[in-house]
Formats: sequence, C-alpha cells, structure tokens
Amino acid sequence: MKGFVADENVPSASVASLRAAGFDVVWMAEHKPGAPDVEVLELARAENRLLISFDRDYGDLIYHRKIPAPPGVVYLRFMPADPEEPARIVRRLLLLQGIQLEGRFTVVKRDHLRQRALP
Repeated sequence: MKGFVADENVPSASVASLRAAGFDVVWMAEHKPGAPDVEVLELARAENRLLISFDRDYGDLIYHRKIPAPPGVVYLRFMPADPEEPARIVRRLLLLQGIQLEGRFTVVKRDHLRQRALP
C-alpha cells in the first residue's frame, strides 16, 4: 500500500495529522474537489491507496454496482468529536493486532468495527 486517499469529507486537520505522522495522503479536497465517487475509487485503485471516507455510497458502488475496489476502504460511520479524531482512529486501526485493512471494507463506529472482504 502506497498511502491513503482521503475523501473530501475527511477534515483537513485529520489529513494534516496523518501527513505529520509520515503517511502519504492524497486529499480529494485539494486534488480534485467535487470529483464523483467513481473517480475517487479509480484514483485509490490506480495509486494503490486505501480510501478513507465518511461516505456510505462506496459500499453500494463496490458491492452492488461492481465498480472495481481500491486496496481497502475505511468507512468512518460516526460524527467526529473533533477534526483530528478520524486520523487518531485510522492510526489506531493500523496498530490493532489481527486487523488487516488491505483487501477489506472496514466499517468503523465508535463502539464497533466490522470488516467485509472486498470483491
């Protein structure tokens, strides 16, 4: 995995925090604001990056519309308590034993984590 694609809905403070921690992050708000979700998926796949988003539409695009998936998707399904919380959660996920983000659609709630294999 090369790094991350952070969807436009990921707060800039989280993008900055991930970058400061040494991660290579393409933020759609800088890269191509307003890009359709299909283009975001294509970019993440083409550049071998995990996608981070608060947008539930990616599950539908990947599993029902059969759009080719990126190496992994982290769907954050909560309202952040502060703008850096998404970055803290992603960094925590990367450290968890037994959790693999590549090849998985990972749904993160405050009290629950669910993963499904990508097609």
